[in-house]
Amino acid sequence: MEYKTLGNTDLKVSPICVGCMSFGKPGSMHDWTLNEEESEKVIKHALDLGLNFFDTANCYSKGTSEEYLGKALKKYAKREDVIIASKVYFNEGRLSKEAIHREIEGTLERLATDYLDLYIIHRFDYNTPILETMEALHELVVEGKVRAIGASAMYGYQFHNMQDLAKEHHLTPFSTMENHYNLLYREDEREMIPLCKQMNVSLMPYSPLAGGHLTRPTWDAPTKRSQTDRVLKGKYDRYEDHDIKIVEAVDTVAKKYGVPMQEVALAWLWAEGVTAPIVGANKAKYLDDAVNALNLKLTKEDMDLLEAAYVPHPIVGAIDHNPEEGVVLLDEKK
Repeated sequence: MEYKTLGNTDLKVSPICVGCMSFGKPGSMHDWTLNEEESEKVIKHALDLGLNFFDTANCYSKGTSEEYLGKALKKYAKREDVIIASKVYFNEGRLSKEAIHREIEGTLERLATDYLDLYIIHRFDYNTPILETMEALHELVVEGKVRAIGASAMYGYQFHNMQDLAKEHHLTPFSTMENHYNLLYREDEREMIPLCKQMNVSLMPYSPLAGGHLTRPTWDAPTKRSQTDRVLKGKYDRYEDHDIKIVEAVDTVAKKYGVPMQEVALAWLWAEGVTAPIVGANKAKYLDDAVNALNLKLTKEDMDLLEAAYVPHPIVGAIDHNPEEGVVLLDEKK
């Protein structure tokens, strides 16, 4: 496993980040998440494969994702050998100073650790002044509770403003961007991704496989997630009739190399300069496919075929206002 450096930090991560939204008490957020025993098996398998980068959030399955991850890592890994990321925003007070200082304590307790390697703001907070948020995050770094900070889905101008403010006030800047990015959703290629590359901010996109749509030649599947995940449907179903053409292109390239479709979708992201796509897995074998994808190198012809059918999409990820208090699942298909 060849490890990569996150932004301008000293954090060395595997080129695949294990997405932990798949872990947590079923029904507390999604119906398809793994219970503690099943989560532990997947986490152990990830470690056995050499994956050291894990991404969770305070809101995933009402905190049980962090709890399951913390217990498994304590059982199977040395703390200094893993990079743990968690997020803050879908909580009371959003990104206020009070909320950030309160939420980090809960996250550290659930993860059973004294510090977090990477603390990510889950969305942009329209109610809290940017300076208040950046100062609070910087304080956590100074206190040793957080080693580095990152941001997630937002508009490019918002990210630029936050980075500029951090520089102006000599505060800790963001080192990573966890954005929505895959072959079915490429809107961040316009502003956010060029901005991140200019600032040496590492890309760690979520939904790299579009919730499974890039792993099979058919749009839907007879799985619990495909049938019950309203957020997944809200994010992708609007463009099904068009985007199935992209799915077919992925299938064509996969057949060319004799590999599963997910390997092609991930290889495309690395070819685009992504540091570590966040791969969620509710089965250990899905991580095997992700690791195998590291050996797949796409040609220019492959890239052109995969990208040819894309058309502009409505924004999914960045929000234009704070949702109502208590709302965690965005983009649901009603």
